[in-house]
Amino acid sequence: MPLEIVTVPCLSDNYAYLAHDPATGATAVIDAPEAAPIEAALAERGWRLSDILITHHHHDHVGGVEALRTAHGARVTGAAADAHRLPKLDTPVAEGDRVRIGDETGEVLEVPGHTVGHVAYHFAGSGAVFTADSLMALGCGRLFEGTPEMMWTSLCRLAALPPETLVFSGHEYTAANGRFARTIEPDNAALAARLDKVAALRAAGQPTVPVPLSEELATNPFLRAGLAGVKRALGMTDAPDAAVFAEIRSRKDRF
Repeated sequence: MPLEIVTVPCLSDNYAYLAHDPATGATAVIDAPEAAPIEAALAERGWRLSDILITHHHHDHVGGVEALRTAHGARVTGAAADAHRLPKLDTPVAEGDRVRIGDETGEVLEVPGHTVGHVAYHFAGSGAVFTADSLMALGCGRLFEGTPEMMWTSLCRLAALPPETLVFSGHEYTAANGRFARTIEPDNAALAARLDKVAALRAAGQPTVPVPLSEELATNPFLRAGLAGVKRALGMTDAPDAAVFAEIRSRKDRF
């Protein structure tokens, strides 16, 4: 039975995700920007928090971890490579390790770039990947610690997942990311249609995530850096894919 996943808005524009296994009653939260909204979402559904899965060390993703651990005795999982700057880990993990939420098993993917210790969690049985600030809706995270080559490799790994996979990212940045995406591919019809949908969702106060990976592949300029049409538009026809990605990331940083 697939996980039941609930999007929990936190802080000004962050998202946490509750992932609940109906078969066992186990519930994990993926990232914990602050405790109160997560506690409210748990209480509304009568769920018990068994696990906290951390994607990276930034405070807006871990600020609520200790309060939730104390309140629920939840097991905390995060990247072994970043254990020195994460909340205390009960389960340090690395590339290819398995994590469990009740009876559902997920795989740890190392996706450095935004930070060097960033991980994602892929639950193939539920068709879900939790990418936080690596692959974002119509974007990707700033390269605070990693290199463009590192991030491009990470994005290519995520892009290779099944196209129907739902991408659960860490922020509500989709509208702003979309405005930038139009500067790269102004004639992308799929992008124009998606931006109309994003505008309608935001006008209704609804989140724009998750989104199928197939939509990201069709509209996210950071995933499309290897395409001949994108390279031509940037005047980089013969450039390596990672160099084109770096140019797009540089333009976004200045946008």
